[in-house]
Amino acid sequence: MRPVRTVARSLIATLFVVQGWAAFRTPAKLADRARPVTDRLEPAIRAVHPNLPTDAETLVRVNGAAQVLGGVMLATGHATRPAALLLAGSLVPTTLAGHAFWAIEDPQQRAQQRIQFMKNMGLVGGLLLAAVDREGRPDLRWRAGHAAKTLRRARKHLRDSSPIPLRHR
Repeated sequence: MRPVRTVARSLIATLFVVQGWAAFRTPAKLADRARPVTDRLEPAIRAVHPNLPTDAETLVRVNGAAQVLGGVMLATGHATRPAALLLAGSLVPTTLAGHAFWAIEDPQQRAQQRIQFMKNMGLVGGLLLAAVDREGRPDLRWRAGHAAKTLRRARKHLRDSSPIPLRHR
């Protein structure tokens, strides 16, 4: 199953590395579309720290850098679960800014943007699955239950077995 995971992660990651790099290099092309979202985020950003940037170009560049970083991590198999969460989180503002189909009047354009919106939501779903993928290893809940079962068996065995006779010389 390992090769399938590697190929799947690489296929998902490619989109983020390519598009994230483009956003990082030339944020001005995307800033106008992102501005309605970034303007709404400004109070939340200021609440975190007043010196954080809130201009659309910088936020597009930061989002692009996050997508490149997350994509490279996912593709190379390093910290894949946090990488998938980072990518899913970066995709939300990207989708809201780039594919706001509800704000488009032209039916044909609206339909195209709705498709792009749903495609991105499908990517978020795939990334969430990647974030919970344990690669076949049992999770903490299973390991704790298995350890408890083993302890119960050992205790029962000790209770049911006859005492070990002491040898006297």
